[in-house]
Amino acid sequence: MVTVVLFNIPYGYYINYPFRILGTWFHEMGHGLMAILWGGDFYRLEMFANGSGVAYTSSSGIINQAFVSAGGLMSPPIVGAMLILSGRTQKGATIAMNILAFALIISVLIWVRSLFGFFTVGLWGVLIIACAVKLPNNYKPFVIQFLGIQAWASTFLSFDYMFSDNAGNLGTSDTQNIANLLILPYWFWGGLIAIFAIAVLAVSLRVTFSR
Repeated sequence: MVTVVLFNIPYGYYINYPFRILGTWFHEMGHGLMAILWGGDFYRLEMFANGSGVAYTSSSGIINQAFVSAGGLMSPPIVGAMLILSGRTQKGATIAMNILAFALIISVLIWVRSLFGFFTVGLWGVLIIACAVKLPNNYKPFVIQFLGIQAWASTFLSFDYMFSDNAGNLGTSDTQNIANLLILPYWFWGGLIAIFAIAVLAVSLRVTFSR
C-alpha cells in the first residue's frame, strides 16, 4: 500500500523515481512479450526520463491485440507474484535475482532503443546482479520480494491511467485500446485488471506467509 501511495503523491514520485523507471520497464516489456506470445512482433522499447515509455509492437486479430494492450497492466502483477513467491527461500531468491537481471540486460541488448532506457535498465540489471552475488543470503528474500511488490505496483503506476481513455502524448490508454477492440468501456477493463492485480497479490502473499 505504501508503494502505491508513493507512486501517486508529488514527493513520493521523487523518492520512488528509480522504482518508477523499473515499473515502466515491467509495463512495456509486458506489452512486448505479450505480442510475441500471441504470434506478433516486438520491435523496440523506448523509455524516457519523465518515467514514461512505449513498446512498439504489431499483432493481428482483435483478441490478440486486446491481450497485447492488456499485457502492460496484467504482466507486472504476475511477475511480481512470482518474485514474491521466490522469496520463500534463499535459494529461490537468488535464482529469481539472476533471472531478473538476465532479463533486464537481454532487453537492453535486443529491444531497448532509447539512450535513457539503455543506461537505466542496464544499471538496474547490474545492480541486481551485484545483489545476487554480494548480498548475504539472508537478505536476498527481502530484496526480491520488495522488487516483486514494485513489479506489482507498476500496474498502479498512475492509478488514474487505468481509468482514463488517453495517455497524453502517447495517444489512447491501454484500457481504451481494449475498449476500442472489444465491446465494453475502458473503465470496465480498468476495474477488471485492478481486481485481477489485487487478487494475484493476495494469493501470492497468502502462499508466501502461510508456511
